Amino acid sequence: MIKRRDFIALLGGAAAWPLAVHAQQAAVPVIGFLNSASPGPYAPNVAAFRNGLSELGFAEGRNVAIEYRWAEGRYDRLPEMADDLVRRRAAVIVAGGDRAALAAKAATATIPIVFMVGIDPVAAGIVPSLGRPSGNLTGVSILNSELTPKRLELLHELIPTVSTVALLINPRGSGDNTVKDVQSAAESLRLRLHVLHASTEAEIDAAFAMLMQIGAGALAIGPDPFFNARTEQLAALALHHGIPAVYQFREFAAAGGLMSYGTDSPKEAYRLAAVYAGRILRGEKPGDLPVQQATKGELVINLKTAKALGLTVPLSLIARADEVIE
Repeated sequence: MIKRRDFIALLGGAAAWPLAVHAQQAAVPVIGFLNSASPGPYAPNVAAFRNGLSELGFAEGRNVAIEYRWAEGRYDRLPEMADDLVRRRAAVIVAGGDRAALAAKAATATIPIVFMVGIDPVAAGIVPSLGRPSGNLTGVSILNSELTPKRLELLHELIPTVSTVALLINPRGSGDNTVKDVQSAAESLRLRLHVLHASTEAEIDAAFAMLMQIGAGALAIGPDPFFNARTEQLAALALHHGIPAVYQFREFAAAGGLMSYGTDSPKEAYRLAAVYAGRILRGEKPGDLPVQQATKGELVINLKTAKALGLTVPLSLIARADEVIE
């Protein structure tokens, strides 16, 4: 028979169990995952991020929690999402995309931030230095914006008879510097450049319809998370309209795009960012971790698409390709 005082003690212990469980849960660090794009197309990147965390012994749901915030191309939502992660006291914020990085920086000067951006983070004012970023930010830069003029050169080499080209950018993104750099490249190649804008799927369709009206013979897709999440749509539209197009990542060429030129797959950037997030959770300071930078361009050519467009790819271009899809 249980004595009255033992029964009361037993009740007290049972009442304390939820509190103990809650305390254990509260001790699990939270990573705030802030991203400019949409979760569906970026699922491979999230998987790479989780793999990067596992390299340092972190597993989502076991010893780390991840709070996801997806802007789905609506960049105006990013500041409030960043503020929400700050209110939830995330141990570290991982920001995917230029606008996400800037929103996170504006939201907190104390919570560590690890970014993945496609621009020069020093020129964009995200960090003062690559080697010693200082403050609460560090991350990975894949510098794909800076490679856009080179993409135009590759298009010109593939189809030198074209005199008018188009550049598709997202006006809600950070495309101003891209336009400036591509305009300069177009002038040096004596090409007439038209800049088209799209920030919704309907506007992408409208931009492709506009290509015929302006007489563009080729198209360069500007670097932007909104476009990166729509590889198949952009590749299919270019083929449907018979327009040779160049993109920034291999995933576009694999989806049927003519040609891509950019740094290694973004999945690697997400893995590296996860490793940095894990190191910060272990106690390292973001300002002591140098910004990692990928600068080597990877050229991928889809010969099947070239044939469908009636193009003959010069042997000199094929010889320089890192991968040829047949």
